[in-house]
Amino acid sequence: MESQSTGEVDPRERVDFWSEHIGSYQSRMGYRYAHTDNFRGETVRQRTEAYQLVRFRSDEIEYSRTAGQVRADPDEDYRLLLPLSGEIVLRQDGQEARLTPGTGTLVSFGSPFECLQDASTQAFIFTIPAREVNGPLNRKSPLATGLDLNRGLGRVVGNMLNDLYTERDHLTDPQFNAVSDRIVELLCMLATGDDRPDGSRHLTDVETTVRRYVREHAPDPALTGTSMARALGWSLRQIQLALQRAGTTPRDLIREERLRLVRERLQCGDCEHLTITDLAYASGFSSASALSTAFRQRFGVSPREMRYGSRRP
Repeated sequence: MESQSTGEVDPRERVDFWSEHIGSYQSRMGYRYAHTDNFRGETVRQRTEAYQLVRFRSDEIEYSRTAGQVRADPDEDYRLLLPLSGEIVLRQDGQEARLTPGTGTLVSFGSPFECLQDASTQAFIFTIPAREVNGPLNRKSPLATGLDLNRGLGRVVGNMLNDLYTERDHLTDPQFNAVSDRIVELLCMLATGDDRPDGSRHLTDVETTVRRYVREHAPDPALTGTSMARALGWSLRQIQLALQRAGTTPRDLIREERLRLVRERLQCGDCEHLTITDLAYASGFSSASALSTAFRQRFGVSPREMRYGSRRP
């Protein structure tokens, strides 16, 4: 966590200071100042390797990011822009969002934009890794749509951001990331309009994708709910919620797919040369005994018994 203010430098140097300061933790942009003499601004920045939250206030200014700057300094991550006072106008991808307290927008630095703020503006700007948005929303494009943060789920998101800022001196990096994960999860539900507690439409899509991924990667011994969430760009909590609706868990689903794979191979003539130990390792199990225990619990017979047909499940 760090704080910076133009009050720390000579008034004649404040414009240069602000441009350099903002550019040090945001990607390359242009700056147009309404008044270049005695510019005032300050920031409070919290960050980890995953997320960044900045609360700022400043005099009137226009930020812009051109196509050339996008090419020269690529940045696909999203920013949630949430004014606390004043007004911010954002233009991107042919859309315009006029933001006042209680409204917010997601903006991508991967596309040109213009952002104008008046002299009374205070705001949060929350940096979100692109994978955390593109995966759940199944899109890769700028979003300049106003989000209502005055009521319901939107208000919860706004309050959580404010709490994250208020408790900045008392949060560890893992705690900051955990709260940020929850904020992004709720924000994605809000952006899709599926802001019910279960988010059923979104969770159905998550479940379908997760099941497909597990089928394709079941033999990988490193497959876990956490590794799956990282690969798919969702939070582990989203995956757990989606599978909970279907009456299962990431761990149970992975085990079921591995057992199904073993059963198919036991009944396949082309796999007769494989020992039970070979099948165990080839199907993601840590040992033959681990496979045998899980297999008997699931099908009522051992792998060896199924292979030789002494009993049928």
